[in-house]
Amino acid sequence: MTLIRLLVVDDHTLFRRGLMALLSQDERFEIAGQAGDIGEALRCVQQHRPDLVLLDNHLPGVLGVDGIATLKAAAPGIRILMLTMSENENDLAAALKAGADGYLLKSVELDHLSEYILQVLAGESVISPEMMTKLVTAFRGKAPAPAALAGMVPSGTAPGDAPAAPAARDNSGMALLSARERDVLQLIAQGDSNKLIARKLDIAETTVKIHVQHILRKLQLTSRVQAAVYAASRELG
Repeated sequence: MTLIRLLVVDDHTLFRRGLMALLSQDERFEIAGQAGDIGEALRCVQQHRPDLVLLDNHLPGVLGVDGIATLKAAAPGIRILMLTMSENENDLAAALKAGADGYLLKSVELDHLSEYILQVLAGESVISPEMMTKLVTAFRGKAPAPAALAGMVPSGTAPGDAPAAPAARDNSGMALLSARERDVLQLIAQGDSNKLIARKLDIAETTVKIHVQHILRKLQLTSRVQAAVYAASRELG
């Protein structure tokens, strides 16, 4: 079995070492390196070529979000999963726009973190349920939409706009979805994982993945985060 190589980037030494110790107990993972700032992270990426970087945002010098592009340029194909204390939706928005493949809070359970890592490496975008709720709420007009999300908004919706009347929305894409795909999209908007969606709909997880692929293709989206925003702007979920 090929081990998944991880780089842990966090300026809090105790947290960083504790996380490394816990992840190293999972036989699927190998700790390729550790770093306390973006400069050190860049050197580790270039030297050790990890598959995925667990990246804190509030680092000394350069913020984690501001180093994402540099890390990805140094190692094309690398995945970056934010792991931070920040529950600020603007930090979430900035991370997604910068190219982060996921955004998790440090309160995440270890078992869930392991699964999120695998999901990201499988090409999915993952967000802590708490942050997905904030993102969806913002696009429903119940809170100011983060300005950093200006380039990620689904067609027909602008950041900060008041929600349009349902009849005025462009729902042509929704018409392409089957009833089951609409069910899956609604649960995506609630922040549910594929595993949880499968449980709720009493279908196989592989079937959920197929539905998600069809939803993204039909709606011309590139990630489940965009799908959640799309659904929220149309008052699904």
